[in-house]
Amino acid sequence: MPERKRIKIKGIVQGVGFRPFVFRLAKELALSGFVRNTTAGVDIEIQGSRKRINLFLRRLEREKPRPAIIESIKVVESTLRSGGDFVIKESKKTAGFTQISPDIATCEDCLREMNSPRDRRYGFPFINCTNCGPRYSIIYTTPYDRKRTTMRKFKMCPDCTAEFNDVYDRRFHAQPDCCPICGPRYSLYSIKGKLIDDNADTLIKKTARLLREGRIVAIKGLGGFHIACDATNQRAVRRLRRLKNRPTKPFALMVRKSCLSGIVELGAAERELINSPVAPIMLLKKRGKHVCEDVAPNNPYFGVMVPYTPLHHLLLDEIPYLVMTSANIQDE
Repeated sequence: MPERKRIKIKGIVQGVGFRPFVFRLAKELALSGFVRNTTAGVDIEIQGSRKRINLFLRRLEREKPRPAIIESIKVVESTLRSGGDFVIKESKKTAGFTQISPDIATCEDCLREMNSPRDRRYGFPFINCTNCGPRYSIIYTTPYDRKRTTMRKFKMCPDCTAEFNDVYDRRFHAQPDCCPICGPRYSLYSIKGKLIDDNADTLIKKTARLLREGRIVAIKGLGGFHIACDATNQRAVRRLRRLKNRPTKPFALMVRKSCLSGIVELGAAERELINSPVAPIMLLKKRGKHVCEDVAPNNPYFGVMVPYTPLHHLLLDEIPYLVMTSANIQDE
């Protein structure tokens, strides 16, 4: 005898590939119903045998996407409906509010695509999928859908649209999905507003060359700007200290992953955490002499992060050690 359940889920369940995961799980178990985002979280209605619904509920928690955090699941009986398939419904505004996922560091699958000359997103500094990319920094309001993010200005090309609608694609319902044809672009400007370069094929290398020459560059990230300079260039680091009126306070570093062990001590726990989707800034004990002492004078530790956006990875492939400090005015 079939049953139908209504399931309300709260937590970080939007912007983390939760609806596609639910869709695929329901399809695999031959259950009908729907899933949708709401202002309060995620709503699911599921219909089928009791055995399969119970299995669905167990696997829902056990196999959820890695960035998802389920805080509560409420299950109640619902009225049986005839026939139908399982679908993703349009989001619905309701009472309450939901948490939005923090921005997630670029995943290994996207990095492989970005570094593959045969891939259509080769070298693309805005590559993302349901497992990574901007979330909190691009959203205007909930429920989390493209039309409620800054990406609403960018209409997906036919290839991206096909990915977005393919249930078996990694970018199924990835709201920031884009490519070099339909996505945002970076440009390089002088401090006086003169355009230096907006060619994706040359911009990264030109920026790296400027940094190696001792220049200071403001880099737009997910949530704001970093001020960057070559962390091995003592003159550049000291100039940045003068400009920021920051005589001794340590600067944060961004370091190419393969170069981490050359400047800091890393145990297994530290290595796992710094390479996680959270990609935190970590205080790690100094070692080696690759980075100049002026980055963190008279201090046994560096504040270190690894690249967490595609642009960072592209830039750090060219220049492995960068000071990355806030662009905020001092003390603000």
